[in-house]
Amino acid sequence: MDITRRTVFIAGATSGIGLELARRFAAAGSTVVVGGRRTGLLDRLSAEGFATVPVDVTDQESVDRARDTVLAGHPDLDTVVTMSGVMLPEDLRDPAHFSVTERTMETNLLGTVRVVDAFTPHLTGRGAGTFVTVTSGIAFLPFPLLPAYAASKAGVHAYSEALRAQLDGTGVEVCELVPPAVATTPEQARLNPRALGLAEFAGEVMDLLATEPTPREVLVQAVLMHRWAERDGTYDELVAQRSQALATLPGHR
Repeated sequence: MDITRRTVFIAGATSGIGLELARRFAAAGSTVVVGGRRTGLLDRLSAEGFATVPVDVTDQESVDRARDTVLAGHPDLDTVVTMSGVMLPEDLRDPAHFSVTERTMETNLLGTVRVVDAFTPHLTGRGAGTFVTVTSGIAFLPFPLLPAYAASKAGVHAYSEALRAQLDGTGVEVCELVPPAVATTPEQARLNPRALGLAEFAGEVMDLLATEPTPREVLVQAVLMHRWAERDGTYDELVAQRSQALATLPGHR
């Protein structure tokens, strides 16, 4: 991917990884449109020089409006990044957890599908472009405290594989970004000293995206132990280690 000449729409880029990637693409020379729900943050990014568009990936009409706005202003759009997501703990012994499951699936999995569906006719029509879907190391090495998050990201991985196969021959490539734990705030860095720093993560991601050909999966070094745990025979041990976090739930030990 030539990251210096792209026109990129990132759904879910008002903060965190999405915002850092937006800034990296822009710094490299690409045109970036930032999408998100929080209008106050969109206003700040607009003042920073970004094109912005409101979008709620859980709402089909909102996604369709965002698509129309983006394509009206940027008919040469060639890259779509599906960054929107939520990550929430759940106690599966508590029936009330289902509302969290619904919200997580609606945002992470169905939200990805909505955004991809909205832009597929445009990218296939131009005969070239890239979808960047966003999963997680947790898609491949579950974190039992986050069951729906893990399931949603595993679903996005499977969907990305199918999308890539179905778009083969159209000129549209599908690249799956697989982040490990990334500290997007000082507080997150304090709570998880093992988390990768945001700047380090984004730098490695941009380097990988710029390789030829564009990788099917963007795997920074810190996520390899998660991605290949089953192959490497470390899966059970690592899941057991991660299960210790269940002690933070009421009634768990």
